Amino acid sequence: MGTEGAAVNFSELVNKNKQTLARLQESPRLLLRRRDGEDLVLTTAARAEQDQTVVSAATRMLAAMARREPGSMELLLDILPDAFPWVRFLPEADLHAFAVELVDTMRAADSLGNSASVAQLLIAWQHTAEVYSDPELLAALTRDHGEDHGPVPDPRDVA
Repeated sequence: MGTEGAAVNFSELVNKNKQTLARLQESPRLLLRRRDGEDLVLTTAARAEQDQTVVSAATRMLAAMARREPGSMELLLDILPDAFPWVRFLPEADLHAFAVELVDTMRAADSLGNSASVAQLLIAWQHTAEVYSDPELLAALTRDHGEDHGPVPDPRDVA
């Protein structure tokens, strides 16, 4: 998420809260830089609600178009490389699977008001495209190694 330029150290919010919060009138978001943790973004509740409304509207329109309009999936498949250039490395079947999964996940995430699953989906598919873009890596990951290494331990059991 872009911060449109305004950034301060977190300590400014703590020590000069009125002056720091006044900066929200100049910028829709304020990046709070922290030394001991992940940076934070501060915005007003009204701005956050506006942003969610816009994302929700775009998601609903995309999902409705993908479900109802003949040829809309072809259009989506045609424009995906403009939005996500890395999809050019995906095989055609995977590109189609990505498009369907993206629309479905965006719709489900919108119903929860939480976009984390969409971000994770985009990251996972981008990594898949990275594998396809590198012939050596693709060969190493798809080669039959000829031996079974036994059952995979449950990751929840690893401390």
